[in-house]
Order: sequence, then C-alpha cells, then structure tokens
Amino acid sequence: MKLVISIPKTGRAFQKEIGDDEARMFYGLRIGDVVDLSPLGFKGYKAKITGGTDRDGFPMRPDVHGTGRKRVLLSKPPGVRGLKKGQRVRKTVRGNVVAEDIEQLNLVIVEEGEVPIEEILGGKAEEGEAQAG
Repeated sequence: MKLVISIPKTGRAFQKEIGDDEARMFYGLRIGDVVDLSPLGFKGYKAKITGGTDRDGFPMRPDVHGTGRKRVLLSKPPGVRGLKKGQRVRKTVRGNVVAEDIEQLNLVIVEEGEVPIEEILGGKAEEGEAQAG
C-alpha cells in the first residue's frame, strides 16, 4: 500500500510505501477517522484519512458505505468532475472503509510530532507538490 501524507500548513505531500503487515492497522477504518502513525515510525504524528483508490483506480467516497465497489449517481467530486449544473452521471466508486483492495491511502496530518516529517522520510517530496487548500 502507498500512503500519500499531506501537511496542510506547508502544502507539501510525501509518499511512503508500506508492507501488508503495516497496512493492516488501517483495515476497517473509515474516511474521516484519525489514526496514530507511531507504529510506522512517525512518532507523535496523527493523521486523518481523507480518501484513497483501489488497485484499479476507483476512488473511495465518504458517502458510500462498505468496502466494495458500487455504481452510484454522482453530481460532484470525488469520482466525477467537469459536469454542467444539474448534470449527473453514474460511476463506479469504492466504499468509505479501508480494505485489502486499497492501493493508495490519502492522509492529512492533524497532529505533528517533535521530529519534522521531512527528516523522517529523508526530504523526498511528491512530484508536483500538493498545494494547501
């Protein structure tokens, strides 16, 4: 599983690859849950789950319950963009619960530790740094 960890106050995002054993700590959690990142080596850091995608690229949606894929009628993101006012489209999306099928998990830091995250990850930022917003 790949974690994309964003820091809102700096607007930077970092990626970290984790193994299946480490990924188990996220299984069963939902979008919006806050998780302690200390077991991953981020001492004192807490992050909120904001979304993710499965191995086929289907995005997670906070308003779709469960772990599986569902075809839902959408009029706003995540999962759809660029629609005209009133237009809706049926799309396949993933539920809001983290499961084994999730390949990328998006996290936002809500509580920082003593050591800067840049030092923990070796200063490698994601290409095309994310902007705060």
